[in-house]
Amino acid sequence: MEPQDAAGLALVHVAGALDALGIATGELSYGPALEQEITGVLAEHGSATSWTGMTAALKRWAPRIPDLAPERDLATMQRLGGRMIIPEDELWPGQLADLGLHEPICLWWRGTEMELPPAAKSIALVGSRDSTSYGAAVTGDLAYSLAQRGFTVVSGGAYGVDAHAHRAALAGGSGAVPTIAVMAGGVDRFYPSGNEDLLRAVANQGAVLAEVPPGSAPTRYRFLQRNRLIAALAAVTVVVEARWRSGALNTSHHAESLGRSVGAVPGSVHSANSAGCHRLLRDGGAVCVTDAGEIVELAAPSGESLPELRDGGSAVHDGLTLEDLILLDALPLRSTSSVEKLCIVAGLGPESVRAGLGRLGLLGLAVSESGAWKRSKNAG
Repeated sequence: MEPQDAAGLALVHVAGALDALGIATGELSYGPALEQEITGVLAEHGSATSWTGMTAALKRWAPRIPDLAPERDLATMQRLGGRMIIPEDELWPGQLADLGLHEPICLWWRGTEMELPPAAKSIALVGSRDSTSYGAAVTGDLAYSLAQRGFTVVSGGAYGVDAHAHRAALAGGSGAVPTIAVMAGGVDRFYPSGNEDLLRAVANQGAVLAEVPPGSAPTRYRFLQRNRLIAALAAVTVVVEARWRSGALNTSHHAESLGRSVGAVPGSVHSANSAGCHRLLRDGGAVCVTDAGEIVELAAPSGESLPELRDGGSAVHDGLTLEDLILLDALPLRSTSSVEKLCIVAGLGPESVRAGLGRLGLLGLAVSESGAWKRSKNAG
């Protein structure tokens, strides 16, 4: 079945994987009780509208039965140095359980066997395939910095933002799994072919994952389905660049539906590649992020990883009252001015002017010469 085939997933949920396969291939029979259970599971997960009964589902799956060759697929993974894992395995990423009924029934994994990081240590970076130089630079900075902090960067292995994210994470990686690429097709063939060397490096140093078996083509539907895995693997999904209608927005919507944080990087209002990011920010579906610290803050429990305070440099005018600011503006820089004249220029009473001059004098912003006042040099 295809990823997210609700009827098939519900069948596995009700009957278990082995009996579900037997029913799907016609080796086992089923009764009305099973259909009722499946209907209940689908209704519980909001997927009952597409359910037309087991007969229709069996017809949909029947053409694929002659091509079933699990031994061949497992042998292919062994030859590639990979493996297949299921939810019961110790290496299964537990955060995928948040997908509920739509949790994949297995993952095909190409890479070194090691524990995959939890969601709290994973950040998804996604965006346009035709990224601009701005998008490439921002993605590289974010991915490198996140990897340096020990986070795993999750993306989809495509051209553009995905490729820049994987490449920078590999360069900056300090953790065991610097980056994960989630494929839309089988992991036996690196797609797109132009990223073969990059994806091979990801497999060697991180992990390349897919929920479809070796030999599966990366169809448009499968690209959209794998986006939910990218979102589920990470605590935060960050959209770096995205057009008004973009697959990256689809990933952000999956993240939002899972209760995960979504970040969007702002871009030029003249750039079509940032229109999707601005749409997310305007609609309130995303938080504006501009550096790795702000992303880490979203990933951590409240208050645990606050970004460093940025010192914008204190200005001499900081903390002055409105009257003091008006008086400071009225003070000449070169010549001096009497209290009476300052009252006229500033539009303040004599008592306010005298009190204000005293405060400005204490702050080193005004100096008195022979009873008259002028602005000090450090007042700017």
